[in-house]
Amino acid sequence: MDRSSEIREFLRTRRARITPEQTGLAPHGGARRVPGLRREEVAQLAGVSVDYYIRLERGRTQGVSESVLEAVARALRLDDTERAHLFDLAQPTATRAGRRRPLAPQRVHPVLYRTLDSLSVPAVVQGRRTDVLAANRLAHALYTDFEARPRRERNFARFVFLDEAARALYADWDRVAGDCLAMLRLYAGRHPDDPQLTELIGELSLHSDAFRRMWADHEVQAHTSGTKRLHHPLVGDLTLDYVVLTVEGDPEQTLTVYTPEPASPSADALGLLASWTGTPAPGPHARAERTDPAG
Repeated sequence: MDRSSEIREFLRTRRARITPEQTGLAPHGGARRVPGLRREEVAQLAGVSVDYYIRLERGRTQGVSESVLEAVARALRLDDTERAHLFDLAQPTATRAGRRRPLAPQRVHPVLYRTLDSLSVPAVVQGRRTDVLAANRLAHALYTDFEARPRRERNFARFVFLDEAARALYADWDRVAGDCLAMLRLYAGRHPDDPQLTELIGELSLHSDAFRRMWADHEVQAHTSGTKRLHHPLVGDLTLDYVVLTVEGDPEQTLTVYTPEPASPSADALGLLASWTGTPAPGPHARAERTDPAG
């Protein structure tokens, strides 16, 4: 990925969403040719020269200080996730060392497999690029059988954007797709040179108009909890809350657990799905599906 282009478009889209009135600046006279803030207005808010900010937005970040990035983040009202993404893109000197090392393959710890086995609700382990590293049987029954897919296709972004079954499954497909893409964009800021990421983005851009449109928005987001509404072809409507837990020892590996409201129609539907798909009850004989991609 072209880091200069990424930082240019990220900063451009962030300033486009803020008006001078929101920042307390008096709007300049005359018609405005761009939505939101002009570059000189961002520079004024950040306390840097216009030329300096223009160089930053053009991706010329060599030697940029953390204090300048902090000032720009404040001027653009970035949240914590967006601020971290800006730092990843700009790579200030203090954080640059060690970023170019090859990525080690991700593996799922045996204890985590046993954790999946013990759960009577859907649970998925995701890694880099939204790769599905492991899932229990009820998660496969709820979404899709990732274990049956070729290894490179065991990926949530590919499922959401390229599988028609996903559009039928998610009641809020646009929101789910946007959330998935925002997580992928956040990862791209940390690992722009990941060849598997480049391949994934190219494939999604080629085959999905929705992905191309959403990718241009440069949204970034990290998810720790939320709610999914689904319409399952076997058991009908379900509303499931989810929580995302970071796996100790690998900050780019997460465990997502989906739970229904107790004694709710969704709990009944999930129980029915478990019985129809032969999902075993929690115990030593249950088995999580080993999907575990190598990268």
